[in-house]
Amino acid sequence: MGEEATNYDASQIQVLEGWEAIRKRAGMYIGSTGERGLSQLVFEAAGRAVNDVLAGRASHVDITLMPDGGVCLADDGPGDGVDEVGGTGMPGLEALFTRMQTRTWSCSRRDVEMDLCGVGPFVVNALSSRMTAEVRRGGVRWIQEYARGVALTPLTEAGASTGSGTTVTFWPDAEIFGSAELSFEALTGRFRELALLNRGLQVSLTDRRRPGESRAVRFRYPDGVRDFVALLDEREAPVHPQVIGFEQEEPRMAGTVEVALRWCGGAGERVRSFANSRPTDGGTHERGFREGVAAAVTAYARQRQLLSTADADLDAERVAERVGEGLTAVVSVKLDDPEFLGSTCGVLGNTAVRACVGQAVQERLGGWLEAHPEHAAAVLDRIIGR
Repeated sequence: MGEEATNYDASQIQVLEGWEAIRKRAGMYIGSTGERGLSQLVFEAAGRAVNDVLAGRASHVDITLMPDGGVCLADDGPGDGVDEVGGTGMPGLEALFTRMQTRTWSCSRRDVEMDLCGVGPFVVNALSSRMTAEVRRGGVRWIQEYARGVALTPLTEAGASTGSGTTVTFWPDAEIFGSAELSFEALTGRFRELALLNRGLQVSLTDRRRPGESRAVRFRYPDGVRDFVALLDEREAPVHPQVIGFEQEEPRMAGTVEVALRWCGGAGERVRSFANSRPTDGGTHERGFREGVAAAVTAYARQRQLLSTADADLDAERVAERVGEGLTAVVSVKLDDPEFLGSTCGVLGNTAVRACVGQAVQERLGGWLEAHPEHAAAVLDRIIGR
């Protein structure tokens, strides 16, 4: 090894902070510099408005993909951010878009965490060639311009306004994303999912990028995860017409559990799980759900003498094989302190969740089987063939 290769000291270390770090390694903060990363920019920008709706401070969020490549997000919330934030010397709006906010994954059960890495809306500014924010509050309209992580203008009064709310428009930087385009279908899928998981959330998405080909969708689902299950199995013939569903508070796990399920005539199972509205690949909530279903079905079958004393219980290991055949389900937990296993947050690890979800599912599904003997018979016939 030559002298040049071994002569390495602190002078050769490059320290990148704030917007420089984000722009240098954009994929680390939003997942990619292609279509997926562009979608994540929209989700990062929408998170504040979505949570305003869920908190009752706003009634809807509207997202528009514009002909010039910009993305406009508007809400009718209180229009916060014009007052100075303590210690920063700048209004809250400017701090939101020009300061990196390092946060842990923990969040309130009432919030939807749409950030990928917890750095806040600053990432949207850092990766946009241009961004504008308009706040309507107290009869006054305020405007501020940004680009590539910094503020170009101060927050300025721009005349009178009616109503209240915030509109953020940004143009993804072609230096970062090249010719990549936003997928209307990907955005539609995630915002529909959020509306299904959060009753009362109203979201609209409009695509005006191509003249004469405008398209728009609006989502609001009053029955929450019941609507989700009905959507997932809409092409299947149901074994029982009613979607079984419940939501309840669980103090032992400091959160809520919401579950919906239905058996259909198709093959295989469709079980979707979520923690604080994040899609998961399994974890204690899904494990508890399977154990609860197995326990409820086993207890009912033994009560009706459909299983003999010699027959083994339908334990959780056999749920996917027998109980899960044709089962469509959505399992959603919302926790004050979610614990994920690994950096991708794909598997929930909270220990107490398993027992809480399992007990709730066993009690609620068991009650449904007792109250609907004809439908229960059809379910049990499918599972144990009697």
